[in-house]
Amino acid sequence: MKLAKTKKQIKKVTNSISKVAARVKKTFTKKISKTIAPKKKVVSPVAIIPLRPIKTILISQAKPENDKNPYNELCRKYKVEIEFKPFIQLVGIENREYRRYKINPLSFEAVVFTSRNIIEHFFSLCESLRIRMPDETKYYCMTESVALYLQKYILYRKRKVFFGDGSLPNFFKTLMHHKNEGEKFLIPCADIHKSDIPGFLKNNNIPFAEAMILKTIPVELKKKDLNFDAIIFFGPTSVNSMIHSFPDYKQRNQVIGGFGPLTLQAIEDAKLRCDIVAPSVESPSMIMAIEKYILASKKKK
Repeated sequence: MKLAKTKKQIKKVTNSISKVAARVKKTFTKKISKTIAPKKKVVSPVAIIPLRPIKTILISQAKPENDKNPYNELCRKYKVEIEFKPFIQLVGIENREYRRYKINPLSFEAVVFTSRNIIEHFFSLCESLRIRMPDETKYYCMTESVALYLQKYILYRKRKVFFGDGSLPNFFKTLMHHKNEGEKFLIPCADIHKSDIPGFLKNNNIPFAEAMILKTIPVELKKKDLNFDAIIFFGPTSVNSMIHSFPDYKQRNQVIGGFGPLTLQAIEDAKLRCDIVAPSVESPSMIMAIEKYILASKKKK
């Protein structure tokens, strides 16, 4: 009898525990479902910016020296007017400032030049420092036109000059083909510059140093400089220069284009709308992006 009574008590306790567990499970499930259940998204109306026809375009860069450039073709093809005006300028640093970096150009067997402007300021600085680059120095240039500009400062045929076609992969290939073991590279540059070449040299364990010889300063702009249907930026400093000159600038219907992620970020930081974006899968170049926008705006008519 005692055993039977004990079995009944155990069964009674077991049933009670099961009921309590079921209630706990139900309550817990409700709380979890409330926590993880996706909330209904509140879709706010998005302001659709209509495409604007553009007839005048301002490129915030210096005008190409060669008249046979894609911008002229764009003007001819779509009857648009394009003007060029740099929003920034590069100013060479003084000797005293350069000496603080303690970088002696004579300690390097090779020099990398990315533009003619860099070449001009580099040799001007060397002259003021009374430095004469050795005849054995090798020069690596991004393009042939940059390499040929060296003729103003060196006896071209007696030096070792190598150049690419303007693309980084080709330049890196040229550099790796001609460099010697242990060769140290000097990269004269501006205070704001891309890190592609230093990054490549670092990844390949090639000794190098960057010599900042130019400062980037904004150009004071006038209101007439912005009287264009579209303004195209190629660097964050150009965006900052415009905001520096016009802190109360309102974009309204003006079309803005930006090239590169840093430029796009600067446009966003300035709380502006970027209508023309490059590079992209459809538009690897800014020319292609502008052309695409012009064609799309014409279809909207």
